[in-house]
Amino acid sequence: MIIDGKQIAAKVKAEVAEGVKALKAKGVHTGLTVVRVGEDPASAIYVRGKRKDCEEVGIHSDEHHLPATVTQAELLALIAKLNADPKVHGILVQLPLPKHVDERAILDAISPAKDADGFHPFNVGALSIGIPGVPRPCTPAGVMRMLEEAKVDPKGKRAIVIGRSNIVGKPMAAMLLEKHATVTIAHSRTQDLAGEVARADIVVAAIGKAELVKGDWIREGAVVIDVGMNRLADGKLVGDVEYAAAARRASAITPVPGGVGPMTRAMLLVNTVELARRTLP
Repeated sequence: MIIDGKQIAAKVKAEVAEGVKALKAKGVHTGLTVVRVGEDPASAIYVRGKRKDCEEVGIHSDEHHLPATVTQAELLALIAKLNADPKVHGILVQLPLPKHVDERAILDAISPAKDADGFHPFNVGALSIGIPGVPRPCTPAGVMRMLEEAKVDPKGKRAIVIGRSNIVGKPMAAMLLEKHATVTIAHSRTQDLAGEVARADIVVAAIGKAELVKGDWIREGAVVIDVGMNRLADGKLVGDVEYAAAARRASAITPVPGGVGPMTRAMLLVNTVELARRTLP
């Protein structure tokens, strides 16, 4: 089975659009504000895509585009202003930020109740100890929805997460644990990665190295979720998993592109509408 991220994302967006409509009927106009600093071309493309997604589902979106010379104090003042604005339900600071700005200080300044990315330490802690109703990092949340749509129940299964980033790897492991999987986190210093992968019923690859996970490592019938997005010298986009060989052994697999990417964007919309819903009396 090919787990089609575009198709599932379209379903999620339709659900969000209904949620936005229901909130509007109660007088809440869902709003997401994106803060972008400098002229990074990739950031400009990402933000444009996110704003287009908002438009499609009826979420009002604003962008504050600041020069690369902005000071940390000015950026913190903007975040404080957005935190206090009742029309703003979600705040997203597009990374990376210029080197003279402390990324962690900026992300920590966003109110946990407006944290559309789910990166605030309070929300990360809430995920790890099982407090419900807080925004969750979009990529792992998208992966969990894909597993659900593919009728893959992690309960009792062995899952391996390859990669230990704060954005994907660590929250991914927490979400799989929450669904009663037995979870291994592997990384660049893991010994015998091939052996660890071969034992897993669910493989989530999120290490950012082109085709690092070989197809013949995959256990027959395993489910493979490839979070990676790498461009080869010839311009071709590939994931962290050797796709064709893995697809011959897996019972279900995500393509690259068209797998996890569209789901990450869709889950940002889910977080925004959930944050707006929490403002209802």
